[in-house]
Amino acid sequence: MKKAVALLLVIFMMVGFAGCSNGGASEAPAQEADDVIRIGLSMNTLNNPFFVDVVEGAKKAAEERGIELIVTDAQNQPSKQLEDVENMLQKKLDLVILDPSDSDAIIAVVESANEMNVPVLTIDRKSNGGEVIAHIGFDAILSGNIAGQYLVDQLDGKGKIVEIMGIMGTNVAQDRSKGFNEIMAATPGFEIVAQQAADFDRAKAMEVMENILQANPEIDGVYAANDEMALGALEAIEAAGRLDEITLIGCDAIDPALEKIREGKQEATIAEPPFFLGKNAVFTALDVLAGNEVEADVILDSNLVTSENVDTIVTKE
Repeated sequence: MKKAVALLLVIFMMVGFAGCSNGGASEAPAQEADDVIRIGLSMNTLNNPFFVDVVEGAKKAAEERGIELIVTDAQNQPSKQLEDVENMLQKKLDLVILDPSDSDAIIAVVESANEMNVPVLTIDRKSNGGEVIAHIGFDAILSGNIAGQYLVDQLDGKGKIVEIMGIMGTNVAQDRSKGFNEIMAATPGFEIVAQQAADFDRAKAMEVMENILQANPEIDGVYAANDEMALGALEAIEAAGRLDEITLIGCDAIDPALEKIREGKQEATIAEPPFFLGKNAVFTALDVLAGNEVEADVILDSNLVTSENVDTIVTKE
């Protein structure tokens, strides 16, 4: 009898252990593969409506395609941009999109991504080194040409001209100035009375323009290499009471500049819609990750915007 009871007890314990073992296996959650595409977007600054719109466009594309977009703001500091990207790379990025704060300083950032085998795209401003699969942007030389030709047409090729330049460590500022000065050099009736950088910044441009206005009693045309600087220059021009005597053109077609064109205070800008730049950057990134062939330079359209077409130009969708 005792042997029978002992045998039954052993069998019960064996069955119990087997049940616990099987139950534990069935309750453990299956590890799902992380198949979400993760893209980093390192912006040079978000203290500028142009770059805010770039991010807005990128986020819109990411939402449409169901991908995770990680955005950082380097605050125009190359060292912070390097730190931002190195931190993002620890999050297992599939690809990184860089908007360089400086075309030379960004080389270290690109090389850091290269070392981790993370594909790199650049937008708006190029990198002067490292392995970049594609650059998405606008033809900055063409934009400068358009601005110069607009002043030629409006002023009949005669007058005193001011050029307010951007951050000259970037290819965009260099190329916009180059394109503008190609037209200036081909127009003997123009005299450039001032050329000064204001680093794509509205407040700096206002200060620069105030000084130029004081030194030059006659100015016929002003080209600012982006609309933020055009808006700063406009503040100085308006405060000096010289709005009616100066033709002003900017670049980028940001909303505040378009509004000034509607008001008749800024004559023109060049549409390089940042929203579409952001969207196209993400779409190009997805092509790269899908193994599709992409152009080394993805160039978007640039168009002159004046009072005649300001209400029909599409800058977002």
